[in-house]
Amino acid sequence: IILNSKSKKISGLNAFELYDTFGFPIDLTALILRENEMTFDLKEFNSLMNVQKNRSKTASILSNEEWNNVNEFKETEFIGYDELISESNILRYRKSKNKKGEINYQVIFDKTPFYAEGGGQIGDSGTLDSKINIFNTIKENDTIIHLMDSLPKDLTKTFKLSVNKSKRLSSSSNHTATHLLHQALRSVLGDHVQQKGSMVSNKYLRFDFSHFSKLSEIDLENVENFVNEKIIDHLELEENRNSSFQDCIDDGVIALFGEKYGDVVRSIKFGESHELCGGTHVKNTGEIRSFIIKSESAISTGIRRIEAISGDKAVDYLMKQAKTLKEVSKIVLNDKDPISALNKLKNQNLSSNKKLEKINNELLTYYLKDLNQNIEIIKDLNFCALELSCEPNVLKNLAFRAAKDLDNLFLVLCSSYEGKAYLMCYISKSLVKSKNLNAQEVINNLGKLIDGHGGGQPFFATATGKNLVGIKNIIQQSRKLI
Repeated sequence: IILNSKSKKISGLNAFELYDTFGFPIDLTALILRENEMTFDLKEFNSLMNVQKNRSKTASILSNEEWNNVNEFKETEFIGYDELISESNILRYRKSKNKKGEINYQVIFDKTPFYAEGGGQIGDSGTLDSKINIFNTIKENDTIIHLMDSLPKDLTKTFKLSVNKSKRLSSSSNHTATHLLHQALRSVLGDHVQQKGSMVSNKYLRFDFSHFSKLSEIDLENVENFVNEKIIDHLELEENRNSSFQDCIDDGVIALFGEKYGDVVRSIKFGESHELCGGTHVKNTGEIRSFIIKSESAISTGIRRIEAISGDKAVDYLMKQAKTLKEVSKIVLNDKDPISALNKLKNQNLSSNKKLEKINNELLTYYLKDLNQNIEIIKDLNFCALELSCEPNVLKNLAFRAAKDLDNLFLVLCSSYEGKAYLMCYISKSLVKSKNLNAQEVINNLGKLIDGHGGGQPFFATATGKNLVGIKNIIQQSRKLI
C-alpha cells in the first residue's frame, strides 16, 4: 500500500481493510505510516468502523418495514446514567422480522433509561408497563432503538419503561472492572499497554490489550490483586459529562485510539483510573464485590486477551470453589492442609502405579512363557490360540511383546473380564503380505461366536462380546482359518 500510494496519506478504506480483513491493529498501521512520514484518513476510517458496528448490531434482522410516526420525532433524551425507570411516550415504531422468521418491533421513545449497545457494552433489557418485554437496545445513526416482542394496544399513552436492574448492575460492574483492569495492566506490565477492544456483558468481561508476551502466573495474580484492592478501597465514581476533549487529553485522560470522540466528552474516574467512556458504571467500586481472571490468551501478534468475571458471578464462583475445597478436605480427611494431603495422595498414586507396572510386567513375562509353550507350527506359521484370565489391555501388550520374539506369528487371544468376552488377533506383517492373511477378517469370523463386534487393522484387530461360552469355540475354530 505504501509503495503504491501516490501521496503521503493513504485512504481510510485501506486502513480499514488492513484492520477488518487481516486483523492489523490500527495503531500499528499508524506507527508504520509515521515511520514512513505518512498518515491515513482517520475520518473515513471511523466512518467505515461505524458502518461495520451498525451492521453487526442488526445482523440478526432480516427485514424492516417503514417507520410509523406516533408523535413528532425528536432526539431521544437518555436518562439512564441516573434513572432505571421513566415515563415515556412513543415517537415512532416499525415492524421487523429476524432470520428465524420471528416478528418483533423497533420502538423509539422521547425519553429512556435504557442504555443502547455501544462502547463494547451490551444493551439494556427490561419491560414496558411491566408487561411487554424489551429484549435489547441498540443504536442506529445515534438514535436509541428498543427491540420489543410486541406493541401496546394504545400507542398514544404514556408508558412506564423499566430497566432490568440486576442485569444493568452486573454489566456496570463488569464495565467498571475493565477500567480497573486497564489500570492494573499498565501498573504491573508497563505504560506500553493500550486497550485494543473490549466486550462487557452481564455475565463476563473481555479485555484486549497490547503486550508482547504471555502473562506469567505471578503477573496475573498481581493484576487480579490490584483490581481487588481497588474494590476494597470503595472508590467513588467521579463523572464529568461535559468535559472538553482536548482538556481531557492534555490532562492525561485515557482515550481509545481510533475511537470517534466529539468536542464534548464524558470522563469516568475511579481513584487514579481516568478514561473517556460513555458506558454505565457502578457508583462505588465496592459494588463490584470481587474480580476473578478466568483466562489469558493471545488473539494476534502483540495482542493479548483477558476474560474475567465480577460481581455476583465472581462471588458465586468463589462459593463453588470453597464448596469444592470443603468436599476435597472431607475426602482427604485433612481440613487444615488439604493441598499437602492431595500431594501426598498424588505421590502415593505414583508409587502405586510403579508397583502396578512392575506387577503387570511380571504377569506379562509369565503369560509369555505360557504362550511360547503353546505355540504350534502349522504351514510354516507360529500359531497359538489361548484363553487367559486378565484385563483386555494385557492381551494387547502380550501380543506385541510376543511379536518381538516370534516371526510368522498367527496369534488369537481371548479373555473374560467383568462379564464380557474379549477377543484379539495379531498376525505378523510379513504374513499379511506374503499369505494375504487379515486380522480384521479373522475377528469378523470369530467375533460372531461371542455375539461381538470390533475392528482394527490387517495385522491387529479386536472385538468385544457378551457370550462368554463362545470363547471355547473360538479356540477350536481359529485353526480352521489358517
